[in-house]
Amino acid sequence: MDMSQYLEVFIDESKEHLQTINEQLLQLEKSPEDITIVNEIFRSAHTLKGMSATMGFEDLANLTHQMENVLDAIRNHKIQVTPDILDVVFRAVDDLEAMVNSIAEGGDGKRDVAEVVQQLKLIEQGEISAAAEPISKPTPPSQIQTQTYGEFEYNVLQQSKEQGFTSYEIHIKLRTDCLLKAARVFMVFETLEQVGEIIKSNPPAELLEQEQFDQEFFVTVISKENKEDLYKRIMKVSEIEEVVVTPVDLEKIGMELQQAEAALTQVEEKSEKTEKQEKKEKAATSRQTTAGNKTIRVNIERLDILMNLFEELVIDRGRLEQISRELNHPELQETVERMSRISGDLQNIILNMRMVPVETVFNRFPRMVRQLARDLGKKVNLEIIGAETELDRTVIDEIGDPLVHLLRNAIDHGIETPDVRRAKGKPEEGTVKLKAYHSGNHVFIEIEDDGAGINREKVLKKAISKGIISEQNAANLTDKQVYELIFSSGFSTADKISDVSGRGVGLDVVKNTIESLGGSVTIDSYEGTGSVFSIQLPLTLSIISVMLVEIQNEKYAIPLSSIIETAIVKREDILHAHNQKVIDFRGKVVPLLFLKDIFEVPVHKEEGDFLSVVIVRKGEKMAGLVVDSFIGQQEIVLKSLGNYLTNVFAISGATILGDGQVALIIDCNALIK
Repeated sequence: MDMSQYLEVFIDESKEHLQTINEQLLQLEKSPEDITIVNEIFRSAHTLKGMSATMGFEDLANLTHQMENVLDAIRNHKIQVTPDILDVVFRAVDDLEAMVNSIAEGGDGKRDVAEVVQQLKLIEQGEISAAAEPISKPTPPSQIQTQTYGEFEYNVLQQSKEQGFTSYEIHIKLRTDCLLKAARVFMVFETLEQVGEIIKSNPPAELLEQEQFDQEFFVTVISKENKEDLYKRIMKVSEIEEVVVTPVDLEKIGMELQQAEAALTQVEEKSEKTEKQEKKEKAATSRQTTAGNKTIRVNIERLDILMNLFEELVIDRGRLEQISRELNHPELQETVERMSRISGDLQNIILNMRMVPVETVFNRFPRMVRQLARDLGKKVNLEIIGAETELDRTVIDEIGDPLVHLLRNAIDHGIETPDVRRAKGKPEEGTVKLKAYHSGNHVFIEIEDDGAGINREKVLKKAISKGIISEQNAANLTDKQVYELIFSSGFSTADKISDVSGRGVGLDVVKNTIESLGGSVTIDSYEGTGSVFSIQLPLTLSIISVMLVEIQNEKYAIPLSSIIETAIVKREDILHAHNQKVIDFRGKVVPLLFLKDIFEVPVHKEEGDFLSVVIVRKGEKMAGLVVDSFIGQQEIVLKSLGNYLTNVFAISGATILGDGQVALIIDCNALIK
């Protein structure tokens, strides 16, 4: 049976189950006595094991099986949950994630997990202290349970036993200097098939044929021969270093299958009841729950194609609106207006289809925060607020790394160690809040900590020593301007370089990434109390509202999100400061930028006594962009300039207008810089 058609679904579902296991393990650490959490983890692990075995990914299935044994021991109160035990289980989950990622990238999902398997075995046997120590010696193959069996395989083994056959698990290790591994495997298989039947191998036969294994492999065989005879037969094959023959414990396999099935049934019944209850409670508010299970998985590439087609429709809509205005035909105008309304609704639906809750990014942070806090000897509680807030998929894909940097920064530089916090009269456990919310056409993500805050003098001292700012200018900076310095390239206030920080790489990358998404990042900090990093992001990147302006005979678009207001300024009101033309705008000195000079637009008409100015802002900084005239507001489709024109100054993209002309979209951030 060709399983490749199910590979994409397998990868997606495996990632979901691993995410669930990660989340539930963090909950288990907080509530170690709660067996319902263990049951939830067991259910996900059992499903993952079954899917992996079905798809032929034996390493995945074997490791998950061993993890199941530990969970079963916890569930039956044979062992108690401790941070050391959870560390090992988390390491197993890391290995499982690495295997799934390998499969997603076209690999075979194989990984050396002997050490973590042995640690899980020690935990299962109650040797917790030994499990906490790293194991350097290789585990004897006879001690590792290598094969997992499904119900069908168990039935085959059972029937064989009734017919007088014995089943064996055989571990075979080839010599390190073996040149033709596949040939040796073939000879072993041929030898065994003369006296019995092979019902399972690990790795599967096709991987053995392709030599996609190290030096070891396992087979399960049914035969009427005794184990000593099987051993002698296999050892006659040259270039074999070691053979271990172990009778299969059918009773144990049967009990494991029964326990797993019973546990799964119990958890599924409980889960079904809980799900029904949740559906009743959320029916009024949850869009997804209202639809019940009527959901399908859609490849993001298909949504991108749909979005591109709709963008073409928006361009044609603009053209039709212009033609109907020029012809002034009532029926045509009415039809175009109706089409505009319908396409507006269609636009909202398509954009909503691309929206993904930030929860998909936030979910990976609790685990990271736990590990980082343990590494740094700190106690940190991560609070997540507004995880259901939605963002465009393209933004979601890019925002993960900047948030990782900011969270690591908050824990390393912000939150103090427990003894320092005690001395300051604070609780030993620091709090980091990760909050997301909508405001207008933007999403705000805030990372707030109750740590030490930013030390103004330390930042200034470091900035001066790095040559980022001079001593003369340093004295005149406001607190906000000082905090902005930590976004400079190569800046770090860490006293020593570590795995976590001190290399001066991070916050400058954060700022550049966020600005490339059309967003901005600001800092508020209070020394001794804590800091807040606030990120502002656009809801979507493809269709934006702009102000169309004219410069001589050329049309340009300025994003509305950057504009404060438009103004008409008398030429005589222009002032000069530091060799720069400026205006007094509501009591603030705002520099003027003449776009015709910046973009080197050919002059066809002379300027009058009045200037049309668009006031734009980036953070605390403002600028006045001088244009010839305002055309009006419009929704436009943002198109990339492509690789050829990547480095054009202050232009972030282009759009096609209703009359077929191309208008360039101005990057206000670059101009203000």
